[in-house]
Amino acid sequence: MKPIKKQILANALADETRVAILENGQLAELFMDRPVRGGGAQVVGNIYQGRVENVLPGISSAFIDVGQEKNAYLYITDVLCDTNQRDIDKMLKRGSTILVQVAKEAIGTKGMKVTMDVSLPGRYLILMPLSKHVGISRQIESHEERERLRKIIESLNPPGGVIVRTEAEEVDERALRRETKYLTRLWDNIKKRSEKVTKGLVHRELGLTFQIVRDVLSEDVESFLLDNRQEYEDVKGFVEMLAPELVDRIHFYEGKTPIFTAFNVEQELEKLRGSRIDLPSGGYIVIQEAESLCAIDVNTGKFTGKSSQEETVTTTNMEAAVETARQLRLRNIGGIIVIDFIDMRRRRNRDKVMEVLTKATQGDHAKIKILPITRLGLVEMTRERRRESLQAMMGDPCQECSGSGWVLSTESMYLKIRKELIEMTQGRPEGKLKIFLQSPVAAYFKENRDRLEKQIKRPSEIIEDDTLSWEQYRIILE
Repeated sequence: MKPIKKQILANALADETRVAILENGQLAELFMDRPVRGGGAQVVGNIYQGRVENVLPGISSAFIDVGQEKNAYLYITDVLCDTNQRDIDKMLKRGSTILVQVAKEAIGTKGMKVTMDVSLPGRYLILMPLSKHVGISRQIESHEERERLRKIIESLNPPGGVIVRTEAEEVDERALRRETKYLTRLWDNIKKRSEKVTKGLVHRELGLTFQIVRDVLSEDVESFLLDNRQEYEDVKGFVEMLAPELVDRIHFYEGKTPIFTAFNVEQELEKLRGSRIDLPSGGYIVIQEAESLCAIDVNTGKFTGKSSQEETVTTTNMEAAVETARQLRLRNIGGIIVIDFIDMRRRRNRDKVMEVLTKATQGDHAKIKILPITRLGLVEMTRERRRESLQAMMGDPCQECSGSGWVLSTESMYLKIRKELIEMTQGRPEGKLKIFLQSPVAAYFKENRDRLEKQIKRPSEIIEDDTLSWEQYRIILE
């Protein structure tokens, strides 16, 4: 299998930070942080001292006031309790203070989701100070290496549970010892701050570029380019402390062309605004995001294939599976996803498509669950949603269509206005009429002026006014 060539690009401005991950020169993942938007930077990973505002046994949940605009949501499985209680109203009391960490950002009308099971991630380890569990990444397959890491962690005697990350494989004991000390000091500082605060932030998660260094930068990344001099110096210093063997991968981008333009990322971002994505063979997929789920439709388009229809359909579906996995990761689409593949008669072809889809999603850091394909070609899957999708972050509902995705056709506008005119004039032929419309709608009315005047029994003047939206119009009776 050909190795994947990875690059990381960071574009940092005063009011926005964007980080792109390229795999073999193609945009694979995009991260954005806009501190001004919504009044603050991204909050996942932040730790707050909160006050229990409401406990609702009926939905096994509690709402926590952490000093933000909306109360945070705490589900019973995220509550830590010394006893074996199973009723949330016996585990939490209204008015009590608790330490919570943000697990998911506020999305839409929902407040952020929090947990009492605090975790502090490092490059090689995740410290879980309120737990006792020691776990090792499943990606580390060697039994000897797993045992070596387990013995090292036990000898370090960390203040709580620890999860050993994949990046710790074959890392020497000194690096693990150094990181354990760092995470222990961090936890001590968080406890001290929480004792001085009754409600509010006690620990802010690392900024976006530093999270990328911690979570993504590894031996398989060829280069990390940053276009902001101060950010470059800070990241370089952070890498020297965290993973000195990778410091030679950090570079300052000095080109005159903006970094995202130079690497064709801006062009790719423009494509992400569209719902249709063309496939190499000539087929295409259509992505429709809704509040409750995302629907993806697969079409053969102009692709007719060279042999049987079944082969044509299978080829299109396999291409669609790869592109769907890429788009879900790029657009950060989470929740329930339904893919409507084109019907395939043969079971082995359906299995082929499922195999391709499963393999294509393996590079995604989000948790994914895929259900078996149905005879109709439908696949249901879920993708972990921890932050807003790219569409939600970059866009607002269309002012023309109110987010529905469609507006009245020119003929529908014609019929609507004609009915209103007949009601206004009540069939009286005297007087002149002026109608102000947006240009494309006005052009349709001009083409049908004779039909209109015959029905309303009076002359009309159609006037173009592009200050009006598509469905807006003004009528003047003289």
